[in-house]
Amino acid sequence: MSKVVIIGGSGHVGTYLVPRLVAAGHDVINVSRGEAAPYLPNAAWDQVQHIAMDRAQKDETGSFGAAIAALEPDIVIDMICFTLPSAQQLAEALKGQVRHFIHIGTIWVHGHSLTTPTSESDPRAPFGDYGVQKSQIEDYLLGLAHTSGFPATVVRPGHIVGPGWTPLNPAGHFNPQTYFDIRDGRELCLPNFGLETVHHVHADDVAQMVMRAINNWNASVGEAFNAVSPAAVTLRGYAEAMFAYFGHAPKLSFLPFEDWKETLDPEDAGATWEHIARSPCHSIAKGQKLLGYQPRYTSLEAVTESVNVLLNASS
Repeated sequence: MSKVVIIGGSGHVGTYLVPRLVAAGHDVINVSRGEAAPYLPNAAWDQVQHIAMDRAQKDETGSFGAAIAALEPDIVIDMICFTLPSAQQLAEALKGQVRHFIHIGTIWVHGHSLTTPTSESDPRAPFGDYGVQKSQIEDYLLGLAHTSGFPATVVRPGHIVGPGWTPLNPAGHFNPQTYFDIRDGRELCLPNFGLETVHHVHADDVAQMVMRAINNWNASVGEAFNAVSPAAVTLRGYAEAMFAYFGHAPKLSFLPFEDWKETLDPEDAGATWEHIARSPCHSIAKGQKLLGYQPRYTSLEAVTESVNVLLNASS
């Protein structure tokens, strides 16, 4: 099959993607700083070549792209590119050498949505450094695909969840105490009316999208695809579902955001603002039509799997 170089393959999505690549018969090289281990054990990792490389350091010297090209990959999957210069250096080094280049982007390239569910072709108005940089990277890579034939595909995950890390919670931040409070039947206060949305995706469904992009090269090159669950959830609906999951009637209260944020740690309040200011709700119709993408998990199914592991680990 193909030689696949995955940059940053030991993280959330790579935990599921690398075993999928190995099972498909690919020769896999995982390039990372060597500090992280996959979230779940899998014998497939015994067949993976690991190369320790500090991307930030090599980006500074302008040598990262050449180092990846020297591995002679057929396919490169870039999980951890966050600035346009980093993307440019890598793509320039790989021009004419790779059959497929897959960049893991983000639904935050859209900023505020005009209509929902938001499709890949809808106008983008990103804000915040992360969303703006990712949007610039996407424009650059897909522009190369359309003007010079560089075989780029962009996969845009939503809020990634899965066993081993804390999912975005019904209050719109990552403090795990929210789940313990819901489990114990304590009241949860939400900002505004709790009608802002969040859009999760299980890490294995992002991995599925990447595999489908590889297996449907003609349809995926030069395109971006939303990788999210079938439907977003409102904070209120999410909270009510979690109370019900733990056998409680919902105990909710509401405050205007400016008052609500004063009741939280500033870091948690800031994380909530980042999410509800965007209130993502994205369409997967394009991925379904062109690649056959079918998420295995709904948002709530993905979250509850993660929460069960989180709560069991604390027992």
